[in-house]
Amino acid sequence: MNVLLVKTSSMGDIIHTLPALTDAGKIFPDIKFDWVVEENFVEIPGWNSLVNQIIPIALRRWRKSILTTLRNNEWRLFYKALTAKQYDLIIDAQSLIKSAVITKLARGECYGLDKNSARESLASLLYKHKVFIPKEQPAIARIRQLFSKVLKYDLPNTEPDYGINLSLNSTVDNSYLVFLHGTTSNDKCWAESNWIALAKFAAQKNYLVQLAWSNDSEYKRVCNIAGKCDNVKILPKSNLTVLANVIKNAKGVVAVDTGLGHLAAAFKKPMVSLYGPSDPKLVGTGIYNPFGTDLKSEQKILLYNIPVLPVWKALQKQIERYT
Repeated sequence: MNVLLVKTSSMGDIIHTLPALTDAGKIFPDIKFDWVVEENFVEIPGWNSLVNQIIPIALRRWRKSILTTLRNNEWRLFYKALTAKQYDLIIDAQSLIKSAVITKLARGECYGLDKNSARESLASLLYKHKVFIPKEQPAIARIRQLFSKVLKYDLPNTEPDYGINLSLNSTVDNSYLVFLHGTTSNDKCWAESNWIALAKFAAQKNYLVQLAWSNDSEYKRVCNIAGKCDNVKILPKSNLTVLANVIKNAKGVVAVDTGLGHLAAAFKKPMVSLYGPSDPKLVGTGIYNPFGTDLKSEQKILLYNIPVLPVWKALQKQIERYT
């Protein structure tokens, strides 16, 4: 069975989709997925062995310069790849108008959420087959239910299996922590002074702290933190697979609401995740990670009022439980 999956972004949403593929693969041993995904995240679908072909799309970049996109034939090449194959069925797991349009352009019976379930209700107008999935539940659970209804199998009563198959390097010394400070939204950030204070707590326990970065503003932040903490190491800019290796081997993780945090949760790392505007009951990393703690800001938006000491104590508790 050949299935096209449309789930273009974000990183956390893509990671949340992986357990549904594993569910389907256990029911249909011959099933294979092609996956339409944003170019920045093309590595992630390939971590699951059920993904046959990855079809990159660059909507985030294209919309900044539509004329350039049309002139350089990128859209034409994408459309050619999208329509090259007749699929047994097509699943839009994103339920946005943009993803629904992609689903409609592909060749095959298209499925998606109905108007009461979709993130953008108008998206449902473009699906031939519409599925109702209640909204107020964790994202992973919703996607697993969507796949079970579309492919017509009983939803397994099991913990999510992400099916991540990576050749990760084991390290002898894993006495380091990873702080995942970077996020695309300012209202999901934690104050720089808090990261510095947290790194100093880590130094008292002889932990090295590793910091990743992906853009100029994040690099400036990690330099400021490292400049005030002798136990901080700035990682070189690298791809997602390399970062996955660093996270997999860490002693513990502290993360804001970011995609890499969901990857750490998939690895079931001892971790603390910090939330401001997002609801951890729906997208929290601690929902399925037995060694995860989600801390929610008392304010509805900013994370700045989450104090450092409770974060450190929660992390220490999860590390002790894990070991």
